Amino acid sequence: MSFRLAIVGRPNVGKSTLFNRLVGKRLALVDDQPGVTRDLREGAARLGALRFTVIDTAGLEEATDESLQGRMRRLTERAVEQADACLFLIDARTGVTPTDEVFAEILRKKADHVILAANKCEGTAAEAGLIEAWGLGLGEPIALSAEHGEGMADLAAALFPLVEAKQEEMEAEAPLTDLDVDEEGRAEGAGGPTVARPLQIAVVGRPNAGKSTLVNRIIGEERLLTGPEAGITRDAISVATRWDGLPVRIFDTAGMRRKARVQDKVEKLSVADALRAVKFAEVVVVLLDAAIPFESQDLRIADLAEREGRAVVVAVNKWDAETDRQEKLRDLREAFERLLPQLRGAPLVTVSARTGKGLDRLRAAVARAHDVWNRRVPTAQLNRWLGEMVAAHPPPAPGGHRIKLRYMTQAKTRPPGFVVKCSHPDKMPESYSRYLVNGLRDDFDMPGTPIRLWMRSQSDRNPYKAKKKAQPSKLRKHLDGRSGR
Repeated sequence: MSFRLAIVGRPNVGKSTLFNRLVGKRLALVDDQPGVTRDLREGAARLGALRFTVIDTAGLEEATDESLQGRMRRLTERAVEQADACLFLIDARTGVTPTDEVFAEILRKKADHVILAANKCEGTAAEAGLIEAWGLGLGEPIALSAEHGEGMADLAAALFPLVEAKQEEMEAEAPLTDLDVDEEGRAEGAGGPTVARPLQIAVVGRPNAGKSTLVNRIIGEERLLTGPEAGITRDAISVATRWDGLPVRIFDTAGMRRKARVQDKVEKLSVADALRAVKFAEVVVVLLDAAIPFESQDLRIADLAEREGRAVVVAVNKWDAETDRQEKLRDLREAFERLLPQLRGAPLVTVSARTGKGLDRLRAAVARAHDVWNRRVPTAQLNRWLGEMVAAHPPPAPGGHRIKLRYMTQAKTRPPGFVVKCSHPDKMPESYSRYLVNGLRDDFDMPGTPIRLWMRSQSDRNPYKAKKKAQPSKLRKHLDGRSGR
């Protein structure tokens, strides 16, 4: 979700050298297997105070057929369309070539922002090429030497307003999380979804679970590419729509496989993009394949969403292909409770993305999960509840000294977070914290949502403590004074 800069240009103009300069590493770009996806490289760039994502692309060539060069060109053009800005690199020593002129025209049509840079500008041999670059009609060229690190300050100056604008856009679209709650249980800034700030949903799961098909069915059009092949979706793509009147922004993400199986470089980048989409979401829909549900990667994905503090809905897709549905549903619920106890009570919905069956139940489950994620409980009600919980099951007494729970309040929402003031918080066992969390879920109707519980010490603030210590010395002075008379 960070600012993305694609470096494009003809082969051998220094794109990879500049990429290595920006990421601060010498990353190899050679693969033992040929193929278009093998020639994209993405990395975290640092340029002065700027932090952004940089993409090294394949060299642009004038091939449009199904040859390797043609596929490389199509992949690069796709990277151009998805990037926030493109850095068009030419070789200043060679000067502007007819191929450069062709691609300058392509970039004017496909890219939102184009920065022109002339590389290899060290020495007088590059002066003529730098002047020729003006003729491309892409503004003033930046003189660079990626090999020697020259011109980086000028590049940073050109990127700064673009990166800053992207950061402001991200802050405006980012979900509100960890909102502070006052004594009455009110949270500042919280409210229902609106068109300006829609409910943000990430659809995640293993490859070929039907994520893109599900999103297409929700928005009512074939917006996203689908097919029987696993791994078609490469990037987290967001679509804003109204889902039966509910304003939502849905992120369709790439399928996440076990790390050992992720060999394709672009798939690694896609998984990272999906993880960022989870952080950008309010509700995460973990989509399972009914034929092979709750595999280890499904559990990892659900656990990731819970650890990030997002509301979770588990949807089982391809339900139309099941025959004995009652027995299958019973097995699914048993596996869910056994394998994901941290999400106890989270909604489990069966759907068919192909036919649209069950989407009404999925929408209701998403709205319900979002409401629970925003749940707020007044402090007075919490402390009455805490007294009842302690009376029913007192905390342990490590070393013979019982832990006293004095006070409880809700400090956060999105997800709900609670603070318990107690003695010896470091000695509170995890089992008792789970007892309280499970009680919160049951008694305040918060099934499935992540709940944070923090134990904090409360110092003994007896106002008479200091006076009692001082009293003997005052008495002694008084007696000493009388004996002296």
